[in-house]
Amino acid sequence: MDLISSPLTASEAGLAARIAGVRSAISAAAARARREPTDVKLVGVTKTVPAAVVYAAAQLGLTRFGENRVQEALPKIAEVANLATPDERSRIKWHFIGHLQANKARLAVEKFATIESVDSLRLAQTLDRLAREYSQRLPVLLEVNIGEEASKYGFRPAELPDVYPELLGLAGLQIRGLMTVAPQVSTPEEARPYFRRLRELRDRLRCENPVADLPELSMGMSGDYPIAIEEGATLVRVGRAIFGERLTA
Repeated sequence: MDLISSPLTASEAGLAARIAGVRSAISAAAARARREPTDVKLVGVTKTVPAAVVYAAAQLGLTRFGENRVQEALPKIAEVANLATPDERSRIKWHFIGHLQANKARLAVEKFATIESVDSLRLAQTLDRLAREYSQRLPVLLEVNIGEEASKYGFRPAELPDVYPELLGLAGLQIRGLMTVAPQVSTPEEARPYFRRLRELRDRLRCENPVADLPELSMGMSGDYPIAIEEGATLVRVGRAIFGERLTA
């Protein structure tokens, strides 16, 4: 892990302690599930977090950052790149984790290493076309509305097995796995059935489509990521537990 070489300021020390605390919780959850901690990748969710703080987190070892609005993310991505050395820039990976509007899809393909929130066949087709324009295979995750909530985007669990073969045929996309946002619940333990359901859906897709690997399950946020890890998460999206409360809505 790359550490800041000069003495830490109070704010940097607090950030370092929170990152260490999250990594410790990841390791503990992985041990309970008899998994290796290295199987779980941490995505720092940086909505409203200033670029300087994102860069400080990168110097403390975080390499993946998640943003859910393209227009907010673009200047931040550029500013972090300006702060970073060439070697640091090569290690930093940006994940798009929010609802992606079609008119922002080109910018997302240009600026993000992974799009975790492909929530419809139409969006997948748009991203496929754009990725092929850039002669690339874009890593994506398929967002599943695992709680079937009217207020959320994503494939319905019963729908995805039927449409999945068509998604596999999109040559510009590298479908890496599934992503979900669990419904709001009173305790983290109440989220467990939703995480388990996503893992079971992934396993079904693998069984019905032998060419599918789907190694990634992106599930779990600040309030419930240890439970998600116990149920198989390979990516956890953590904002508040690392960066504190959001500065704005």
